[in-house]
Amino acid sequence: MLNDPRSHGLWEKTAPAAPQTTSLKGDLSADVVIVGGGFTGLSSALHLAERGAKVAVLEAVEIGFGGSGRNVGLVNAGMWVMPDDLPGVLGEDYGGRLLRLLGNAPDLVFELIGKHGIACEAVRTGTLHCGVGAAGVKELEQRAEQWARRGAPVHLLNAEETAKKVGSTAYAASLLDLRAGTIQPLGYVRGLARAAIEAGAQIFTGTPVVATEREGQRWSVKTPEGSVSADWIVVATNAYTKAPWPEVRAELVHLPYFNFATKPLSENIRAFILPERQGAWDTKEILSSFRFDVQGRLVFGSVGALRGTGTAVHRIWARRALARIFPDIGEVEFEAGWYGKIGMTADSLPKFHRLAPNVIGFSGYNGRGIAPGTVFGQVLARHISGEIAEADLPLPVTDPQEQRFRTLREAYYEAGSQIAHLAGTII
Repeated sequence: MLNDPRSHGLWEKTAPAAPQTTSLKGDLSADVVIVGGGFTGLSSALHLAERGAKVAVLEAVEIGFGGSGRNVGLVNAGMWVMPDDLPGVLGEDYGGRLLRLLGNAPDLVFELIGKHGIACEAVRTGTLHCGVGAAGVKELEQRAEQWARRGAPVHLLNAEETAKKVGSTAYAASLLDLRAGTIQPLGYVRGLARAAIEAGAQIFTGTPVVATEREGQRWSVKTPEGSVSADWIVVATNAYTKAPWPEVRAELVHLPYFNFATKPLSENIRAFILPERQGAWDTKEILSSFRFDVQGRLVFGSVGALRGTGTAVHRIWARRALARIFPDIGEVEFEAGWYGKIGMTADSLPKFHRLAPNVIGFSGYNGRGIAPGTVFGQVLARHISGEIAEADLPLPVTDPQEQRFRTLREAYYEAGSQIAHLAGTII
């Protein structure tokens, strides 16, 4: 996208084509205008259109341009925060609702894929959270106990069991979560767009929002060559938020994350690395992730941006790290490399905001965008349709709170990941 192979990399090369869209020219009337063509916005559009609402989606660039089209493609349950910690942060009611909603969120993703025939390389054999050292094992033990107590199909695997699942002896344990799986994320988000259009939603790309104005009981959303009048606005731009809601962006610290995709590996190598095709990531602070695509490419990623000196540093580190984790893999050649921005909140939890009367949205997915984004889109549709009262939502209404030293911290994360990878301190 934007003639930059580092924006969407392998996913743009292999995803089915996006549905045909145009930019908005002229004035339009709708029940709901959705700003952002990613997982949340398009899930909201689909579920609203299925309920008979007249919906217009305004995407500044292309469908899946933000994190929805760049991420690793792990469809995980829950969030980074430990299950037992959520009630302490959000209270028993909200904490319990959010745990139930996000614990079951992968179900909705795979249900939509099946229902709408979305071609996105969906594989649901679980994911593996791989423990590094004693601290990593302890973390996994806590997660396993807390999820199992809630009836989740999670299994703590020892080092030997993990080695069989991963194809490596690098990890001391792993947590297999059978609720989870992998997808081709750009294919999925494009499939959501196609399903939303078929349900009656209108999607406009190359259409940034430049201003909003309250006109009586309705909103006028201005674009460079047109406008949409609507009762509701859904703000679904998350880490890639720009005007006219800069307060959403100010609440998020950008954490860069890159991926490299190898050329398809030989059948012999593919037979022992992730033989059941789970997606995986580790417990390191500067974590690594790895998974296969349907053609046998190994997608390997970590924290960092592929720009400036980071391009060479992270590429060299990725080759070295792959050789350490999988000593028998041999020389690998990368055919794609790309990166994006993760929106991190201060407490690592998503937020629900009412930015003005009838202007609402979720943001702050903290690297867990696929399942939460999809299910939050459905929640927004149900709320706007009157099926869920505001008091019964999975998160309380909060005002965006700007994070201190945000710019400095973002620079630190980008530079720090280069230093760590250059020093070879990570598996």
